[in-house]
Amino acid sequence: MRSLGYRGEAFASGAEFLASPFLRETSCLIADVHMPVMTGLELRRHLVQKGHLIPTILVTAHASDVDRARALSDGVICYLRKPIDEQDLSRCLSAALTSARTP
Repeated sequence: MRSLGYRGEAFASGAEFLASPFLRETSCLIADVHMPVMTGLELRRHLVQKGHLIPTILVTAHASDVDRARALSDGVICYLRKPIDEQDLSRCLSAALTSARTP
């Protein structure tokens, strides 16, 4: 993230992120689709239910057309396959941060 000019914080799980002081100031969330206990899509849905409309990018090593379609229909900004291409990530971050500024 630093090489792209952004500040980032890493969390071991979705629950750790939800309990962090960074929740309210997060401009964009990048989460793995397959995390233990709570998937990236479940984390996003939980955030939306609690009123935290954080633009979200999901990444995965096990891409599925069904998961991708579900994520995008749920409002995820991008669904990227690992290894992540830096240009794709940069494009997605730009889209996420632009959407965060748009009411």
